[in-house]
Amino acid sequence: MLETKLKKENMRSDIIFERLWNDYTALNPDVSAIYDAFVAAGETVINDHIAFRTLNHPRICIEKLSRVFLDAGYVEKGNYHFEAKKLVAKHYEKQDDPTAPRVFISHLLLEEFSDELQMNFNQLIDQIPKGFEDEKELIFSKDIFGTASFSIYEKLRKESEYAAWVYAFGFRANHFTVSVNHLKKFSTLGHVNDFLKSKGFRLNQSGGEIKGNPEELLEQSSTLAGLYNLQFTDGKHSIPGCYYEFALRYPDEEGNLYNGFIAKSADKIFESTDFYSK
Repeated sequence: MLETKLKKENMRSDIIFERLWNDYTALNPDVSAIYDAFVAAGETVINDHIAFRTLNHPRICIEKLSRVFLDAGYVEKGNYHFEAKKLVAKHYEKQDDPTAPRVFISHLLLEEFSDELQMNFNQLIDQIPKGFEDEKELIFSKDIFGTASFSIYEKLRKESEYAAWVYAFGFRANHFTVSVNHLKKFSTLGHVNDFLKSKGFRLNQSGGEIKGNPEELLEQSSTLAGLYNLQFTDGKHSIPGCYYEFALRYPDEEGNLYNGFIAKSADKIFESTDFYSK
């Protein structure tokens, strides 16, 4: 009875983020090195938001991935459309804690892609155990599609880098984000970027090193995803994994810090995992 009761209890948000952070840093050594560099500089690193990628299939869509956060007290706050990349997204905030990290979840509009891409994913999703999409472990399931085939990965990548990433890495944090507003020694995003480059980290230059501006109330930058040596069914291959983002938010006319996202900036941030076009 006790075990059944525990399974029904909502997972605390701090536990959710700790599990996701542990997996994220294990996959991305650069993230730990950047985090440690900020700490060595005397900073306390606060997370602005975390992001996930998925598909608009009813079993694994935004609504399914967001459930664990909704149960932990989060509420939906914004909707976004990325026409060129054929994506939509939502962001969530914790209702009773304005200092909690925001959650950003996007999904690929499968129906706007080729029959082959849709067929590949429909077959993979059919292999997911029935009912698993309603479990709180969905967000942590990583390689939910099993060991990927590099030949299928390559086919997907040529049509959508986003689709290929989801296929290879499954459900895990695509990125965490340093809140520049909470840093003491770095007053601008430019200072943060200079610090990162001085440590040898490469930044995403798509759309400019800094995406957004003070007039839009949000500036963002990110590292390029580090290469991860992933085991495929046909051998190991180095592919782009996850990246680290940095965000500086500005107050609106009423003095409230902007909490949303700018679609055109986020569109360029997505390209932090697009190693092959760099």
